Amino acid sequence: MPRLPKAAEITATSVGTGYFLCARRERRTGRGAPFFVLLLQDSSGSIDAKLFQDIDEAEEQFDVGEFVAVQGKGNQYNNRLELIVEKIRRVIPDDANHGFREEDCIRTSPRPIDEMWQELEGRLASIGDPHIRELLTRMVRENEAKLRVWPAARQVHHAYRSGLLEHILKIMDVAVFLAEIYGARRDLVIAGALLHDIGKLRELTYEVAVDYSLEGNLIGHIVIGVEMVRDAVRDMPDFPQELAIELQHLILSHHGARELGSPVTPMTLEAFILAAADDFDAKVHQIRRHLADDTSEGRFTTYHRYLERVLLKPPSS
Repeated sequence: MPRLPKAAEITATSVGTGYFLCARRERRTGRGAPFFVLLLQDSSGSIDAKLFQDIDEAEEQFDVGEFVAVQGKGNQYNNRLELIVEKIRRVIPDDANHGFREEDCIRTSPRPIDEMWQELEGRLASIGDPHIRELLTRMVRENEAKLRVWPAARQVHHAYRSGLLEHILKIMDVAVFLAEIYGARRDLVIAGALLHDIGKLRELTYEVAVDYSLEGNLIGHIVIGVEMVRDAVRDMPDFPQELAIELQHLILSHHGARELGSPVTPMTLEAFILAAADDFDAKVHQIRRHLADDTSEGRFTTYHRYLERVLLKPPSS
């Protein structure tokens, strides 16, 4: 049987076998019979999938977060591309002899991790305020293992290995640029870029698939991030109290509005800059991803449910 294309390249006529990561599995019932709704991913992206046969047997054959061997065919349903799975099982050691490689099934940042980490260390070294520099250095050192590889979200933006680090660095670039133009405190916006999503290290669980932790579901990354900063500052008795409050405000207000999930709205110039930079980078990433993944014909993409619009495709080179 032929090999299936990469997830991003599967079409309604694709048929074959392939290896993926099972990122989501939901058991549902339709027309009186159970079926599975799946999300399968590889290094190119992800694809929705459905399994209709031998559900009870298949339930023992694989689980969420496992690499799976799949046999299936592409299908167009309600104008959405999906994969109809005929057979599925978890990967076994012998699959390595038939083309399975973990790195082919995990989405990762296009930038090398060590290169990004060196850039982050350079940003920290450039901070003039000794209190902010020490705080950030401590928090980075304590969370280095996760910061190197954690995704920034489960699916909206930068939802892949090292996506959070990539997102942090891009916000630093944008926020420092804006701070210099508008005379804002550069050290504070660097701190805000690093700390605004620091709570996602506990909000999200991540081995090879991304999900929400119990703490993440019940509390959320904003409150978790504030707690992490408070705990770190508590071990620094000389840390200025007002500065600690401003740093917490950056985290609490970084979504920009209460209706977007922030407990408070930005009330400092640095908080406005951080919220704008965060929103801008997330949207640009979604735009680029949608343009890259779209396979529709014509000058415009399909509708993007988060951006709530179609996009004009760039001219072909």
